[in-house]
Amino acid sequence: MTLVALTGIAKRFGVVQALKGVSLDLPAAMVTALVGENGAGKSTLLRLLEGEHAPDQGGIAVDGRPAAFASAREAHEAGIRIVHQEPEIIPELSVAENIFIGDLKARGTVFVDWPDLQRRAAAMLARFGLERALEPRAACHGLGPAQRQLIEIMRALRPGVRLLCLDEPTSSLTEDEAQRLFAMLRALRAGGVGIVYISHRLREVMDLADRVAVLRDGELVAVRDAAEVDEATMMRLMVGRDLGELFGHRTRVRDEVALELRAVATAKVQGCSLAVRAGEIVGLGGLVGAGRTELARAAFGMDRLQGGEIRVFGRPLALRAPADAILAGIGLVPEDRKQEALLLLRSVRDNVSLCVPEKVSRLGFFDRGAESRLVSALTRRLGVRTPSIEQEVRKLSGGNQQKVVFARWLARGPRILILDEPTRGVDVGAKLEIYRLIEELAGAGIAILVISSELTELLGLTDRIAVMRAGAIVGELPTAGASEEAVLALAMGQPAPEKAAA
Repeated sequence: MTLVALTGIAKRFGVVQALKGVSLDLPAAMVTALVGENGAGKSTLLRLLEGEHAPDQGGIAVDGRPAAFASAREAHEAGIRIVHQEPEIIPELSVAENIFIGDLKARGTVFVDWPDLQRRAAAMLARFGLERALEPRAACHGLGPAQRQLIEIMRALRPGVRLLCLDEPTSSLTEDEAQRLFAMLRALRAGGVGIVYISHRLREVMDLADRVAVLRDGELVAVRDAAEVDEATMMRLMVGRDLGELFGHRTRVRDEVALELRAVATAKVQGCSLAVRAGEIVGLGGLVGAGRTELARAAFGMDRLQGGEIRVFGRPLALRAPADAILAGIGLVPEDRKQEALLLLRSVRDNVSLCVPEKVSRLGFFDRGAESRLVSALTRRLGVRTPSIEQEVRKLSGGNQQKVVFARWLARGPRILILDEPTRGVDVGAKLEIYRLIEELAGAGIAILVISSELTELLGLTDRIAVMRAGAIVGELPTAGASEEAVLALAMGQPAPEKAAA
């Protein structure tokens, strides 16, 4: 049974034709994966379903009857819920308030019925096995991207949902958390809920979807049963060409130790020791909350050391602030590029040249020509798709925003790069380009530490993998011969599988 039907949908924003005559049925009790590169029109389609935008042409029908939503509330009343890629939560409110915002029952005429709210939130979290991940009374301002994403998902799963649309829901989740989400979605599908699933992680699409709809440049180019396509076919349909292998093969430099952590301890990590050699790519695995990001923050001078030592090319490094790390040749691409890396309202030019004032000045005076030459050269090298270097960064796709962050560090010329979820929310084409760039940088002798929740990424990109649990490094595996099961076993504190142990 078709829950929602889209017919001839077209939408233009200025000179950009975001959608061109898209017709697609969204059935009940079925997972429809919507795939395509960044800018293909996927998120625009969801915004039309939620009433944020109205189509320029075409229409939407619910249960066979024409529907026009003027707001998200009207879409919600029709049973359509959207989980956005960037979680939309209110930091000042609690977890429970954010989950049930818009449905806060009153006690009397003025006050919120707090006991009822806490009971409902606790019951929902327990229903999906998240009672340990989220505390209903906790304020949201200190939560990480994964926890914010889980709150967004819980909000969408409140009673009444008929069509659930998820935009990159696992971009901040670990493999274990993603599997929990998939179990939830399969249960909802079995209960008759229709699901639209957007993801750049094509393995997830293969595991979860019943059928695949492919968008390219705003057009629907294919709708196939998931059993009839593989990852290579989907990639070809998405980009219109054959991408080849995701991970390259190269000879890596392995000489002196570039970055060494000796029994590093902060408020969030304890006794962590790790070495990364020049030209080596070391992966850092573990579940969300294991301390991976916190260890990166310590190595970059963002979190104060309470014990231990950091050495750069054999010399102890006194880290009082990130500026000390930058001067020592360390660069950090953080997990949340929008909150922690980019000046969204500033231009590509300003973002790239941020850390190199000495390269864009002459005799103490700013040299705009030198800045233009530097930024233009780097954006061309990295293939940043932008009308000009004057474009505001907020208007770029996720993949191009990430390339801007990389360009900033290439301008600086680091000897050590720490990459925290470097392909989060990035489409398959940009992901391939980022992998090639990482391999190129390592080939040039830069020591690279990669934090990733994608086990395929860790296994395909790195030389070896250190695994964290509860703030400590609990094991290390050479990538050659390692398996996803072995990495997960270390991360979860379980016995190693027989194959990995053999």
